[in-house]
Formats: sequence, C-alpha cells, structure tokens
Amino acid sequence: MTVKPRSITNSVDSAVTSPGERILGECHALYTDPENGLIKIASSLGLWLVPPRKKVIVMIMGNHSAGKSSFINWYVKEHIQKTGVAIETQGFTFITSGRKRESLTGNATLHLYPHFRTLQEYEGVSDYLSTEISTSRQKKFSLVTFIDTPGLVDGDMKYPFDVNSALAWLGEQADLILVFFDPMGQALCKRTLDIVEQLSETCGDRLLFYLSKADEAGRETDRQRVMMQIVQELCRRPGLNKCGFEMPTIYIPNPQKPSRCVNQIDGVCKTIEKTISQAVQKTLNQLDKDCDLICRTISDQITLDREYVGCNKSSYLQFLLFGTLGILLPVLPVISLLLNSFSRDEVEGAVGKSLASLLHSSTSVTMILWGWIPEDGQIWLLLILGATCYLFLSLAKYHASKTYQTLTKREKRCLAQYQDYIQDAVKQKKKLLYEEYLHQCAAEYDLG
Repeated sequence: MTVKPRSITNSVDSAVTSPGERILGECHALYTDPENGLIKIASSLGLWLVPPRKKVIVMIMGNHSAGKSSFINWYVKEHIQKTGVAIETQGFTFITSGRKRESLTGNATLHLYPHFRTLQEYEGVSDYLSTEISTSRQKKFSLVTFIDTPGLVDGDMKYPFDVNSALAWLGEQADLILVFFDPMGQALCKRTLDIVEQLSETCGDRLLFYLSKADEAGRETDRQRVMMQIVQELCRRPGLNKCGFEMPTIYIPNPQKPSRCVNQIDGVCKTIEKTISQAVQKTLNQLDKDCDLICRTISDQITLDREYVGCNKSSYLQFLLFGTLGILLPVLPVISLLLNSFSRDEVEGAVGKSLASLLHSSTSVTMILWGWIPEDGQIWLLLILGATCYLFLSLAKYHASKTYQTLTKREKRCLAQYQDYIQDAVKQKKKLLYEEYLHQCAAEYDLG
C-alpha cells in the first residue's frame, strides 16, 4: 500500500449531525478508511486495532415490568418496544438511530454489530437477538444504542438461553448499565441481584440503580419503605455494599396523571450525555495512543532492520573468510605437487619469469616442510588438513545461513510514508477534533 500525502476531509455531514456525533464519526473513519485507515496500516505492521464505536452502548436491565421498554420509548419519543405487565421482552433488542425505520433479526443484528458476535457462543442467544432502527433525533439518541434486555424473574421461569451469562458479557461491553427496580413486589428478584453483583465486580463504575415507576409506589412513606428494602438487600451482598449508594426515583411523565413524587428521569438523560462526553474523550485519547503505537512500531522495525543489515554484513565477511580458507588449504599442497613435477623453465615459459619465481619460492617452502614430516606423520597431517578444511567450510555454511530478512527499498519507503501520514495527517486531524470538542464544552476565553 502506498500512502499518498493528502489532507483528511470530513467524512461526516456536519450539517445534520451534532458535534459529538461528528467527532465520533470522523474518528471511526480514520480507523476504517479502506485506503489509509489505521486498521489497515496496523495490520501491515502485525498490529491489531479495534475501531472506536460511533455510539455509546446503554444497557437497561431489571425484573420484568420494571419499565425498561417504556423508558426507551419515552427517550426516543416513539413507540418502538412493546410494554405491559407480561414479559414482553424475551430476548435482547438493540434500539439505534438510522436513516429509515427498520427491524432486523438475529443474523442481521450481528452483521450490524460485529463486535457482539461473541454472543453466538451462548447457545440459543442468536435466535433471540433483534434490532429496531428509528429515525428519531430526540435528545442524544443519534449517539446512543440502547440494549433492552429480557425481564428477569425467579421461580420456574425458563429462558431459552443462559440469560445470566449473556447479560454479564453484554454488561462488560456496555458504556453504561442502568438497573431498574420497580416498587411492585419484584424489586428483590434474586436473579436480578445475582447478575448485578456479578457485574459490579468488573464494571461497577458503569452500574447505576433507579427506582422505576416511582409514581405507582403509593405515598412517600411507601416509596421510602420500598427503597429501604431494596438498598438493604443490595448492601447484604459484599460486592454491592459501598458508601454513597444512590437510587433516584424515576417514572414516565404523564400530564394526565400528575404526581407529587420527585421525578429524576431528566437526571438519567444527563447521565447518558455525560457518558457520551466521556466516550468522545476516550476515543480521542485512544486515537492518540494508537497513532503513537504505530509510529513506535515503525521506528522499531527500521532500527531492527539496520541491526539486521549490520549482522548480515558481518556474516557475509565471515563466510568469505572461512570459505576461502576451506578451499585454499587443500588447493595449495596440490598446486605445489603439480608445479614441482614441471621444470622451472617450463613454468617460466607458461606463466612468466616473475610469477614463476614466486610460485617456485612458495612451492619450495611447502615441499621442504613436507619433507621434514616423517612418512607416518604425513598421513596424519593429511587427515588433520582434511578435518580443518571441513571445519572451515562448515563455518562458512553456518555464517551463510545466519542471515536475516531485511526490508526492501519499497518497504522502507512505504514505512516512511506511513509515519509521515500518521504525523502530518492523522495527528493533525485529531488535534482539530479535540479543539472542536473543547470549544463546544467551554467558552473561548477559557481555552486561552
């Protein structure tokens, strides 16, 4: 892949999106661009990156008839999910915004959310997955994907899949987990409390509790009694016994049924907005970390390649040295014997007087040394000479094989282009996105 120097243009229509939606969309595009995306660059370097989500995941769980689906319908301002006393939601439903109203089944849901494909490992879950796509632009819905979960009950109720394990895994993927307790007798559902306790061990900071349908709890004293019962039951469990425990009261506002009960449902919306803001910050910070990781990996590969080039040169020189010695040692005695079989005049006529004189001197020394060695010792000398030649040739072969694969000129040029693209294009884009985010959060004079 060749990275062409270019500026990164906005891939999200700013005229129809909020700043947060645009920032998350632009960051996602930086990762998934088919030509210059960070995922493609990282893959070529042997790295594995996960693209950031365009939306935050808000999972709502609780006992059946706790008002989970009703809250989603109220937030979206559209009747998407069925509501009622019966267990209407038996599976997991993803509610998200899109260009047109659509309903998707299990397989289509997993294609839309590939990072949730692990749910296929839980037997039976895939058949109970669905997605509802709404065109609503209410509140911050364009930046949220709700997960409506099965209503939880105790007793003989059998679920078509391991609901506890599936909920626990989904909770780990969610950015925010809202637990609804209704005041009508099911709030102390043991299954709900068991799952909540399990989730608190891994994602306690994302776990929030609410007393839903608070307007149906009767008088204020009745609500307080119900809340005390729930809090006491939660605090009996070691994983949930913490200081500053809060359980705001919420209910769906109904102008035709006014209530004196304090309704903190707007606080839930603000919590979702805060989660979105944190997701934007995390995404921008992760983008910076991933850029540094790619640049550091490229620098490491270039440094390692230089070391390999040096090692290869050293191995090549040693190959030449030992190979030359391994060949010359047996060749010199043979040449000496051959030259000694000819007269000096014949040698001079063949190679010239000066070279013949040099060869004669060399062969004379060799023959004198050979003559000093007893006949019995000459055999041993030949064996030692053969073994030495074999050793030198083996060493030459070893050093010839002791080489490393180095980068080609094209690969080096490609790595340099990657690095320049990350530094000049991606990091500059990240800087602009961060400035845009800060400008929407604070006044200009606060930014200096």
